Amino acid sequence: MFALRRWWDRYGIQATLTSVAIGTALLIRQTHGGVVLETYQWLTRPFLSKPAPPAQSSNPEMLELQERLIELESKNQRLEELLGFAQSAKAKGITAPVIGRSADHWWQQISLGRGAQDGVETGSVVRSPGGVVGRVTSVTARTSRVLLLSDPTSRVGVMISRSRAMGSMRGNLGNRAVIEFYEKNPDVRRGDVVTTSSLSGRFPSGLPVGRIESVDTAKSPAPEAVIELSAPIGALEWAIVYPKSPGEAESLPAPAPSDVPASPTPEESSTPSPTAP
Repeated sequence: MFALRRWWDRYGIQATLTSVAIGTALLIRQTHGGVVLETYQWLTRPFLSKPAPPAQSSNPEMLELQERLIELESKNQRLEELLGFAQSAKAKGITAPVIGRSADHWWQQISLGRGAQDGVETGSVVRSPGGVVGRVTSVTARTSRVLLLSDPTSRVGVMISRSRAMGSMRGNLGNRAVIEFYEKNPDVRRGDVVTTSSLSGRFPSGLPVGRIESVDTAKSPAPEAVIELSAPIGALEWAIVYPKSPGEAESLPAPAPSDVPASPTPEESSTPSPTAP
């Protein structure tokens, strides 16, 4: 007992410190340093200042300005795209904002903020970046109404650019439309580009309309295809109006004699003929 006490008096402090060091090392290893981090945070917490609240939450006016800036940047981008489209077009058009659209007739008609005083005429072609939007059906001094391609009453003579197969397109109250072909076995497949045809009495030929999405050759009385319209009709804010002038009609390519229909064109007839013209 006397020997143990002498050993403790000589080596007790060293043994205690060694045990504490070993125990601390094992604890740190088991907790992956979590105890040290929590101890450091607890010791330094009184000396840290409180974090400042976010600037947006303490300044509603700044938040509103930021939201308005985002909206203005979005509008500016769309106007730049429209300006580039108008400058690339050969014919001179009239840029017009969409000022009216009814929820009940969203896919049927729109109102534009340009009218007769701006040079808009009844029958003018309305386009946007992407393709044809529709045509003007009525005009006032400062406004005009447009019948959209997506309206079921809209009829447009169209053509498959790759195979030159022709048909009559009608709207389907959405960003899709239906083509009824004149031929019994048209050469058409998914992805084909669709444009207005030379048989279209209300639109110049060669204007982009959309792309083929699906084909139903077994449809009776004539094969049909569903196309996705290329113009963003559902989210239209601006459009370009191209008045129909006498010079425009003269510049359109005349159809070959074999292509001249013996009966009225699809747009002049209330019921499109499934047979070739």
